[in-house]
Amino acid sequence: MSHTGEPRPMSAVPGASLNGTASIPGDKSVSHRSLIFGAMAVGETKVSGLLEGADVLDTAKAMQALGAEVIRHGQGDWSIHGVGVGGFSEPEDVIDCGNSGTGVRLLMGTVATHGFSTTFTGDASLRSRPMGRVTDPLALFGAVAHGRSGGRLPLTLAGAATPVPVYYKVPVPSAQVKSAVLLAGLNAPGDTVVEEIEATRDHTERMLRGFGAQVETDGLVITLKGQPELKPQVIAVPRDPSSAAFPVCAALICEGSDVLVPGIGLNPTRAGLYTTLREMGADLTFENEREEGGEPVADLRARFGPMKGIEVPPERAASMIDEYPILSVVAALAEGVTVMRGVKELRVKESDRIDAMARGLEACGVKVEETEDSFTVYGMGGKVPGGATVGTRLDHRIAMSFFCLGMATQNPVRIDDATVVETSFPNFLPLMEEMGASFQRHNG
Repeated sequence: MSHTGEPRPMSAVPGASLNGTASIPGDKSVSHRSLIFGAMAVGETKVSGLLEGADVLDTAKAMQALGAEVIRHGQGDWSIHGVGVGGFSEPEDVIDCGNSGTGVRLLMGTVATHGFSTTFTGDASLRSRPMGRVTDPLALFGAVAHGRSGGRLPLTLAGAATPVPVYYKVPVPSAQVKSAVLLAGLNAPGDTVVEEIEATRDHTERMLRGFGAQVETDGLVITLKGQPELKPQVIAVPRDPSSAAFPVCAALICEGSDVLVPGIGLNPTRAGLYTTLREMGADLTFENEREEGGEPVADLRARFGPMKGIEVPPERAASMIDEYPILSVVAALAEGVTVMRGVKELRVKESDRIDAMARGLEACGVKVEETEDSFTVYGMGGKVPGGATVGTRLDHRIAMSFFCLGMATQNPVRIDDATVVETSFPNFLPLMEEMGASFQRHNG
């Protein structure tokens, strides 16, 4: 969703306790990939529980623009009639990826080994993000990128008509870069190999295997056999652990809360936040653990209780990179100091998330320290003054983090624009209100 409408300021009012069941939207990572792999399979893929946030809907439109048939049957129920690996056709218009860094990077990989040109754009936030880390490895296949300075959108990618397989060592831990290279390798002959410097989320490898591709993982080395025939699948999308983080953490910091969050994907490459919260002493339990669509799933139960600051190990960063903003809110309300290291990746997300959280927390009366690669929060033992207006910087996770903070501060916290949460969690505000949260809407 490009946020061209008027900003909608809102305040989170403290004092509520949250109780009940939080139904979380489908996992964003799995939703994007279900559409893309379904479009590259031969036949009809059926998907239930698809996240219908703006980012994923933009990917659905992109698949249609490339020649697949994508049909919505009802809430979360979709089918994709794929065109086979290598079967995409040149889009007639520019592909707008809205706010989605995942969407644009996966799509670039997808078209990089097709012999036509595709032009990508997005909203103001996405147009400011450098794409070189993806276009550089795609150039090894023979794709040529023409973008604005610094490799920014709008960008035209001329795909390789006769692609070659690639061996690529990813210089930074990034599931998006790894996935873009693997997606490009699908339509290249021979073996495409990606070597990581540390393990990142593995949804792409799991789902490719599910669709019938040959993908082997040996330590940090992933080998994909090119030009497979992908077989259509029936996919139940697990619920998004990154979205679940918000009601879970809100329950942990709001007195008297007891919240159940069913059906959450707990892929070990994504579940670092929950390990960290337990180390802080959070009253968090996993119930009914099971497997769905190749992904581990459980029901999460979160109850209010005292927590203490800890040092989060840097090697955990890749498994919880999107959760540091909400973790820093929990840290502000815990006793003692929480140190987060190895987090420089946060500076190149939808916004510079370290700077955005630091400025917002300071405005609410919390002492913080930051370096290029670390973020330290001095916990206030449940007594955070609040009373500030914070800037979301067009970033959904920053907005939701400060909504959660404002439920537990001494004075309301005002968020400058509530519309940005629609990117990933369209029903966030009504869901929280249902469980007892209180928000105040402002005019201008």
